[in-house]
Amino acid sequence: MLLIDGLNCSKFDRAVFEELRDGRMSCITTCLGFWEDTMESLDALGRFRDLVRANSDLVAIARTAAEIEAIVASGRCALLVGYQNTTPLSGRIRYAELFADMGVRVMQLTYNNQNEYGGSCYEPNDSGISRFGREMVAELNRVGILIDLSHVGERTCRDVIAVSEKPVAVTHANPSDLIPHVRNKSNVLIKELAAKGGVIGLATYANICGDYTESAEKWSEIAAYAADVAGTDHIAIGTDHGRNIGMPELEWMRMGRWSRIPNYGAGSAARPGKVPEPSWLKTMRTFGVIADALRKRGFSEAETAAIMGGNWLRLYRQVFDEVVEATPAAVRAA
Repeated sequence: MLLIDGLNCSKFDRAVFEELRDGRMSCITTCLGFWEDTMESLDALGRFRDLVRANSDLVAIARTAAEIEAIVASGRCALLVGYQNTTPLSGRIRYAELFADMGVRVMQLTYNNQNEYGGSCYEPNDSGISRFGREMVAELNRVGILIDLSHVGERTCRDVIAVSEKPVAVTHANPSDLIPHVRNKSNVLIKELAAKGGVIGLATYANICGDYTESAEKWSEIAAYAADVAGTDHIAIGTDHGRNIGMPELEWMRMGRWSRIPNYGAGSAARPGKVPEPSWLKTMRTFGVIADALRKRGFSEAETAAIMGGNWLRLYRQVFDEVVEATPAAVRAA
């Protein structure tokens, strides 16, 4: 069984990579940035490559589903490079291809603020997708970067799902009809996502889970609910796990350089700090307890395997590998 986390926001070092190994993780999507511009994003990517190279006995960067499988077969965890915003592109459509060539495989269209492509979940009025947004969606499709809608506004999400030629993802959120929160997604949106072949990664981040993080068994109720909405083939896991993340990192995620006043993100004035990880998922060493909880909830072995990683791999193959296969060999060689 593959164990895949659709979004992991940890600040990585060897100790975290060892936790991935000990948890027998097959693949995680990393987050290399939130508000950083192109140069800062390239710096982050360069440092991350250095870190991966220094720990090549534990992890390796994957560009395709086939590479994920090869890395897993070697006994290591595959890493997908992602950013939680499109700020690395600096409003330049051609940069999408350049970042794809450097191995970036996941990008969130908007983060916590309105941008040139569309609305964020925190804007009081969601603009929907812009003209530039439509072009960028097509370009991300073309170059094989998975579009993430986790922090994107409801209207913009539904616009993107409608116009995208490839399936898209919500890598880390939960159903808002079950757990009301601006960061979560409506049943209508989740159904539209599934109808186009997309996947929602269900989060374990306490701020958007309500009371469902008290145990893995309780959390599995979210999976059961989402499966009734979307179908088992379109749900997965995106923990939004954050090892080595303290208040400085959290304040950057929430406020960047754009705000002088407190912004709490998915938290609140009553709960402003970093919430603890669930007691049953302090590190990725215990990720497998989710599979046990799913089985107890009544999911079959095949359904459990799909939710734990199989559905992500299918989506990655559709978004990543088909682009590579469609590219002439001479271009790939170049």
